[in-house]
Amino acid sequence: MSEKRDWDHGKNDGVHDNLEGHGVKTNGGPDASAEEYGKTNGDRAMTARNDGLKGATGDVTDGEELRAFIERDLLPGLELASVDPTEPIVVRRQPPEWIRLGAGNYAGVFTHPKLADWVVKVYAPGREGFEAETEVYRRLGEHPAFASCKLSAEASGHRYLVLKRLRGKTLYQCMLDRTRIAPRVIADIDEALDYAKSKGLYPHDVHGKNVMQHEGRGIVVDVSDFLKTEPCRMWDDLKGAYHRFYVPYLSKLPFPIPEWMMDGVRKGYRLIRGNRK
Repeated sequence: MSEKRDWDHGKNDGVHDNLEGHGVKTNGGPDASAEEYGKTNGDRAMTARNDGLKGATGDVTDGEELRAFIERDLLPGLELASVDPTEPIVVRRQPPEWIRLGAGNYAGVFTHPKLADWVVKVYAPGREGFEAETEVYRRLGEHPAFASCKLSAEASGHRYLVLKRLRGKTLYQCMLDRTRIAPRVIADIDEALDYAKSKGLYPHDVHGKNVMQHEGRGIVVDVSDFLKTEPCRMWDDLKGAYHRFYVPYLSKLPFPIPEWMMDGVRKGYRLIRGNRK
């Protein structure tokens, strides 16, 4: 089994970012696009105060440079709250120059035009998982089907990870808009999960909203629960449904599958799987 593939899932800027990536479980859309952000006064101010970065839209790659930028420009103006442990965290305040990609069960994920290839995942106070996710990324290292972790740190009362930015479309969204899901995508994800197991991890919560395809290849976007040791059949069940129903029937439908139907399938699956435990 190869641990490297001859493709790069971060090259096509035309493909939208997945908001569930990096453990951010949310059905909402982005709060602002990079294009909208580029029209703000904040962008002009940041461009003028370049501070040794690579340019207004260039990537910041040096670890210490990333840390200094984040801890100076994001964290002091960021306020996250854990209002209800059963609900997503709340972003009460953020610097206007930064773009929020999503707010999930544990953390908020933010980006900036100067960080073309990176996102910053900031954990809310009182939410667990930071140490576990850091360990997962340490074990995974570099693999093309997973994000890599550039930095794990704590400052200004915030714990945060700097992760490689993943781009693509979730398999759930592919079903909604009739984007073809190639067998290669399923095989890639299978290979990636086997690789994770070889590193002593336990793939968990791998479902249609937590895996993507980009340029015909498969990507796993949420590894935050990979230290949980209890069995999880989500991926095996999804893979079985792909071969049993999608390939012979659903892939040939002349119309997209409505979201209400997909949501019904998801809820029915959870009910059935829960009753089998």
